[in-house]
Amino acid sequence: MLKGKRILLIVAGGIAAFKSLELIRRLRERGASVRCVLTEAGAKFVTPLSLQALSEDKVYADMFSLTDESEMGHIQLSRDADLLVVAPATANILARMASGLADDLASTVLLATDKRVLAAPAMNVRMWTHAATQANVDLLKKRGIHFIGPNDGAMACNEHGPGRMSEPEEIVAAVESMLTTERPLMGKRALVTSGPTREALDPVRYISNHSSGKQGHAIAAALARLGADVTLVSGPVALADPPGVSMVKVDSADEMLAACLEAGRVDVAVCAAAVADWKAAKPAKAKIKKKPGAAPPSLELAPNPDILATLAKPGAKRPTLVVGFAAETEDLVANAIDKRTRKGCDWIVANDVSPATGTFGGERNTVHLISAEGVHKWPTLTKDEVAMRLAGAIALHLGPPRRVKAAE
Repeated sequence: MLKGKRILLIVAGGIAAFKSLELIRRLRERGASVRCVLTEAGAKFVTPLSLQALSEDKVYADMFSLTDESEMGHIQLSRDADLLVVAPATANILARMASGLADDLASTVLLATDKRVLAAPAMNVRMWTHAATQANVDLLKKRGIHFIGPNDGAMACNEHGPGRMSEPEEIVAAVESMLTTERPLMGKRALVTSGPTREALDPVRYISNHSSGKQGHAIAAALARLGADVTLVSGPVALADPPGVSMVKVDSADEMLAACLEAGRVDVAVCAAAVADWKAAKPAKAKIKKKPGAAPPSLELAPNPDILATLAKPGAKRPTLVVGFAAETEDLVANAIDKRTRKGCDWIVANDVSPATGTFGGERNTVHLISAEGVHKWPTLTKDEVAMRLAGAIALHLGPPRRVKAAE
């Protein structure tokens, strides 16, 4: 909950500005107060009256308003907030933030603030992927600006790809995680695996799968937000490193297992990676050439190490809680229950990854949490919401932080 928290929402000029209205409503539902700064371009998409009606507070837009400056100067406007949220964060306002410009009220407030800032990018896919925008985002991240999104999907310009502003509920979850003062996992160590693995066939080709790593990365970030010391072992993904975690990047299942074992003693292990079941028994040392008229080469495969079963094996170094994932395309619950028994883990998070669900690479997930106590179906949530819910369940299961003796 956000009871008593003060959010300064900066609405810039983009079609996604309409989502800011729903964002205000959801933030206020959780107890936050919201004050808005509307840019000149933002006013082309939403009206000050709409923002004021939903926030029940004055909307600020004019840098040179004598009334505003006497009642609420731009310095005080930024410092009276617990968090500044820029939604939508257009390519233009990100560029101005990176350059340190202060040529209107929004950019001046952002330059003058001593509070944390959360930006929710929204723009055309070509603008988002442009080298200039990516350089600005990298620079802002180094300066401590937090980002949520953007998501992949269809856009108003009839193009498809990364650039859609995160949904209001996703932004609210990010706000809650940034403003929470509770750290129930403080003193706990967590290990998370994420993404696919790549198993080389030769120096050019490999076996892999469609895992994006979004769910595993979200879980690592959620555990870190609750205070855990997190090591994230990830296969190849096109994602930014989650803040506050120790990253270990690998390619193959063998490398992932070695990194997990090198992480040492942990309180919880969450195996969210989609590890390839098979690898080439003898990868070719040179590129396998295609010869005219010749039959396709046969591949001799060998099983990969079972990372989940290895971590769940009884012993002094076994984590208190071992959580596996079951990505299934049919008989979801039955297969997941069987997997929990075979692997020896405590919990299984089962999700349907058949093509129709859009889970692989998508932003939402529908999971079942399977434990010794039974099967619990969760509603369809964003992957960030699934991560926070799972992290909360882990914190509740592990209980108070472990007391560390001087001899340990």
